Amino acid sequence: GAKVYTIERHRTLFLKAKALLTDLGYHVEFFYGDGFKGVPSYAPYDRILITAAAPEIPDDLLQQLKVGGTMVIPYGGTAGQRMIKIIKNGENDYVRSDHGSFIFVPMLKGKAN
Repeated sequence: GAKVYTIERHRTLFLKAKALLTDLGYHVEFFYGDGFKGVPSYAPYDRILITAAAPEIPDDLLQQLKVGGTMVIPYGGTAGQRMIKIIKNGENDYVRSDHGSFIFVPMLKGKAN
């Protein structure tokens, strides 16, 4: 019964993921655009899972997280990241915990391609 939203900035990957997940019977809302901006029109979110290395914690995504919600993000540069779990306890109150080292592809800002 969960509502799932996903954002992809690479047009080819967006189209392939949309076709595959739809063919598999998953009901996902797909968005082509900048993951740093999120999709504020559907906020607030219970959970946000970032699947690319983010050099910064996107403030737009923190604002779209529901109070009591959780974001998991591989935070850091191209040499490696730390898996960070962020729980939003209040409008501007966040608790972070570190869950080890990882390496992800980079999360890119700006114009989708």
